[in-house]
Amino acid sequence: MSPVPESDHSQRPAVPVLPRGTSILTVPGGSPGMLDVIAVGAHPDDVEIGCGGTLALLAARGARIGIVDLTDGEPTPRSSGPEERMAEALAAARALGVVHREHLGFPNRRLFDAFEIRVALARVFRRHRPRLVLGLGDRTPLASPDHAQALAITEAAVFYSRLCKWDDVFDGLPVHTVPQLLTYFLTPSIPQIPTGHFPLVVDIDGHLDRKLESIACYRSQFPPEKAHIHARVRASAEVIGAMGGCGAGELLASSRVPCTSDLLGLLFPQPAPVTP
Repeated sequence: MSPVPESDHSQRPAVPVLPRGTSILTVPGGSPGMLDVIAVGAHPDDVEIGCGGTLALLAARGARIGIVDLTDGEPTPRSSGPEERMAEALAAARALGVVHREHLGFPNRRLFDAFEIRVALARVFRRHRPRLVLGLGDRTPLASPDHAQALAITEAAVFYSRLCKWDDVFDGLPVHTVPQLLTYFLTPSIPQIPTGHFPLVVDIDGHLDRKLESIACYRSQFPPEKAHIHARVRASAEVIGAMGGCGAGELLASSRVPCTSDLLGLLFPQPAPVTP
């Protein structure tokens, strides 16, 4: 994976208009502004499980990373409530090197693809102007149906973000075309790539421990009796890594066939810096 090119954030307009219901988590050392990557999850911990290693890798290479949680993920059996979950989410963001995290305030267990939430997420994209959005990639049978809704919401928000002549909806926020949308997966086994999508393995060797550290921040979701989850995440990363020829990997997918003008750089990437 090639180093992240330096972004000229000074050329991007910053308009601080927040969606209704937004809760901003201030990450120590972070700052609001333009972001290179935004990862979207239905609940706090989705992003960490699905693409936490990728985010840690990109942050180590200097990219500005943000996370958006559509809901606060509550109630859950062992959590005392949203305040505890948000504190865990903030700690997880810090572990990954994320500079910005926010919750959009929509209801857990009752998350549905609708106009209001599409616009709320598109506002985030217009405000922070990412080059890459990472979103959920598939349904999760026997788990939360919110994940499938988040997939549709994210795709729609990427589209809404670039639509012009809609100032009455976006309060004058300038349009932003997201250049790339990739999806991640939550299945503990090897994901099935949806029809019409193409796989990409990200080498997270050297960043797997940081991913596991971020997941461990959610003590209310993964108490000691669920310690096997960490072993499953590690095993899955190692199997995916073996498929891609690296020590540990995360599987992403794109609706576009991967394309490169640097074939040797793609086949023989420079070793990724390891986060201390």
